[in-house]
Amino acid sequence: MQEAHKKALSDPIFSIISDAAEELSLRCYVIGGYVRDYLLNRGIPMDIDVVAVGSGIELAKKVASKLEGKPKVSVFKNFGTAMIKNKGVELEFVGARKESYHRDSRKPIVEDGTLEDDQKRRDFTINALALSLNKNDFGTLLDPFEGLADLDEKIIRTPLEPGITYSDDPLRMMRAIRFATQLGFQIASGSLKAITENKERIKIISKERIVTELHKILQSDKPSIGLGLLHKTGLLPLILPELTALQGIEEIEGQKHKDNFWHTLEVVDNIAMATDNLWLRWAALFHDIGKAPTKRFHKRIGWTFHGHEFVGSKMVYRLFKRLNMPLNDKMKYVQKLVMMSSRPIILSEEHVTDSAVRRLVFDAGNDVEDLMTLCEADITTKNPRKQRRYKNNFKIVRKKIKEVEERDRIRNFQPPISGEEIMKRFDLKPSKEIGIIKEAIKEAILEGKIPNEHEAAYEFMLEMGKKLNLKAN
Repeated sequence: MQEAHKKALSDPIFSIISDAAEELSLRCYVIGGYVRDYLLNRGIPMDIDVVAVGSGIELAKKVASKLEGKPKVSVFKNFGTAMIKNKGVELEFVGARKESYHRDSRKPIVEDGTLEDDQKRRDFTINALALSLNKNDFGTLLDPFEGLADLDEKIIRTPLEPGITYSDDPLRMMRAIRFATQLGFQIASGSLKAITENKERIKIISKERIVTELHKILQSDKPSIGLGLLHKTGLLPLILPELTALQGIEEIEGQKHKDNFWHTLEVVDNIAMATDNLWLRWAALFHDIGKAPTKRFHKRIGWTFHGHEFVGSKMVYRLFKRLNMPLNDKMKYVQKLVMMSSRPIILSEEHVTDSAVRRLVFDAGNDVEDLMTLCEADITTKNPRKQRRYKNNFKIVRKKIKEVEERDRIRNFQPPISGEEIMKRFDLKPSKEIGIIKEAIKEAILEGKIPNEHEAAYEFMLEMGKKLNLKAN
């Protein structure tokens, strides 16, 4: 068994660390994600955590002195850690420590400790596994909390009593759910219960840390696992109440609507199978959030959600702001896709006109393929006949988009007649007439009245000038 674990340490960097530790008379170990992922055959991570029984900073400096090019050592004295970047890998060194916490903070009070103290402070047993880098037992696995068994049984469990672990650092609740999602593991029942009991503690965690975990959940192969666990433990209403507001099916006079929360989770899983684009996955998560505030019942037509796309796109801004997410092009992209999320669906349900497709391409621009991917992911019907029909309709829309784009070049539309040309032809100074003519040319092209070409647009401009009583030079 020990020989098998030596393979995990075959990279020359581990021998260099071992030599440095011996020169300093320190015991040291590689611990955490590197060991976990090696044992799970998940590939070699690009970051390696090394714990030293003594000064991790001194060990880092000694290692750097032995590496080619003598890389810089970044020291973080407040945390007692040091980092070296070497050949694309981040090596982080820390002294073994034990921790205690105040109730109102996740920042620990740190003292020097033993390796086992350090393993106790780890969030999960599978992250407490350590491999010795010492000469006398190089490659030996140190597993005081049966993390190896938990790897085999696919269990997320805490080294200490889970209530203490999650209360001390509530971010671990998000991490437990994230690891369960990424690895396809189960959270131990006691641990799941402790998360539910400590859910309110998430309020002391910064929004940025929470969003980092949400990103990782959304980037997993099946995000609905994590989103479902966040919902089950009561964390989701504290983080994204707009999503949980979608849950439930109301019935009035025998008429029901679908459960838009569970539908949303299906859409996110569908989009995850189609794309790695994180922000497109966020758009899928938010595509229906406007349905809760716009839900209405009408006796004649049943349940409606009129304008939910517009309302939802406005909610995206508020959500990003509340979560301290960047209010930049990424946010605008998500807003745009939420706003347009029903447009291709409407086109797929009726005769697709060239004019409607041109307008779709004009409004979506370079995001039209992403919009179509989102709409195809929105097909969650369990009726095979309906599913086939919807998918075939979207194929027709995609074909039309390609034909219109090749013929009319509407994407990222630039008007064939500039404002300067209009001013020169009619001897105008900046005025509303210029805007009227430019808008009329754009509308004529989108409606298919004239091709997207300079000559046709020029003739149309002259006609518009006559209607506006403008005299051409």
